[in-house]
Amino acid sequence: MYKVLVGDDDPNVIEILGIYLKKEGYEIIGASNGKEVLELAEKHRPDLIVLDIMMPVIDGMEACKQLRKYSRVPIIMLTAKGDEFDRILGLEIGADDYITKPFSPREVTARIKAVFRRIEMLRQDGSGYDAGKTISIGNITVDAENYSVIVDGKSISCTPKELELLYCLMKRPGRVFSRDELLQNIWGYDYFGDTRTVDTHIKRLRRKLDIKESFGWDIVTVWGAGYKFERK
Repeated sequence: MYKVLVGDDDPNVIEILGIYLKKEGYEIIGASNGKEVLELAEKHRPDLIVLDIMMPVIDGMEACKQLRKYSRVPIIMLTAKGDEFDRILGLEIGADDYITKPFSPREVTARIKAVFRRIEMLRQDGSGYDAGKTISIGNITVDAENYSVIVDGKSISCTPKELELLYCLMKRPGRVFSRDELLQNIWGYDYFGDTRTVDTHIKRLRRKLDIKESFGWDIVTVWGAGYKFERK
């Protein structure tokens, strides 16, 4: 049974998500503040965490940063509608995705189910992101087992989803991936109306990798189509 930890200071959110998720057979653990989230995550080792940003004692952002020090558990942030800064910051510190409030419990449930479907798919046939594999092209190496990225001998700090996105592109150099494909391959769900998650991760990857002409490769935008890793 998959365990889902829901952190939100609104008990109604925990209750309604609990109703939907229990129908899918998931075990639900509720937390009313960030400190409790960290304690329960350490105790129960959930398979996925839903984190509201605005929580007392320790907010969702700080809880996410603390979790990422030792865990790659999927984290979905709940943010205020239209607050782009919070969404981008959440992705920057290691959240895998975000959902804006007010949200549909069915959408949250569908996204969580999709994450678990992807986990099962990887266990069964190893398709998509290949944990334990290493790819090297020119001066860049992505180690999927240790979640490390090396460029010109220098270690680059990437969030789990940034690394998986880079790995996916490098696995098929020259192949154009649409945003919808990347959502499916990396996040595990179909298009729900907002592909800016992919765009934000690509933007941050480019900034972190500090790609130069001398590298002989680039992450290229193919307008109207998507993205590709291109050897020059």
